[in-house]
Amino acid sequence: MIPGKEPVMTLHPEQLRALDYLKRKGTDSPVDEIRRQVAGMIAKLEEAVDAVPVSLREVAPGPGRWSVHEILDHLIVSHRPALDQLRSLLAGRSPGTPAIPASLQSEDPFILSWGILVSELSRVHDTLWDLLREATDAQPLDARAPMVIVLKVARPDGTLEHLQWEERLDWKAFVQALRVHSLEHLSQIERTIEELRRS
Repeated sequence: MIPGKEPVMTLHPEQLRALDYLKRKGTDSPVDEIRRQVAGMIAKLEEAVDAVPVSLREVAPGPGRWSVHEILDHLIVSHRPALDQLRSLLAGRSPGTPAIPASLQSEDPFILSWGILVSELSRVHDTLWDLLREATDAQPLDARAPMVIVLKVARPDGTLEHLQWEERLDWKAFVQALRVHSLEHLSQIERTIEELRRS
């Protein structure tokens, strides 16, 4: 391959839309608006978690699928290190740590009781809010952190496939990506409960 002639990756329309969203709602958005959206996400997610029936917390809706307990474990263990990366970004430094794996879980997702799990999720949200409370629009956007983005993309036959890639994001886009990640798993929790109640 001739140096400087590396192939350019062709992005799917879904990828272009996702990146445009992170730019509009993250990079180009005022921090007050980002705070408002994050506060809404935290309230919705914590309300949904509080409403999960005791009998359905650890039940998976099918083989290879996560229970609500496992979903919460994933959010906690993936967002904890992501918040360390965000802390670096807000300080104007690109973190030297790699992107958080898309399906990260604890070695034993059930080692923590439900009550402790919910408290840990709340602690993660408190940390995120503390970081955002001190953030301002004057903070530079030059620093970048790696984020794994996963999208469902339609194949020509109409079936869906998961498309996964790594993107380097400024702190505002990074926060918005964390918010979207949480909302996706909120929807997963709601679908899981609905399926389990029907079965």
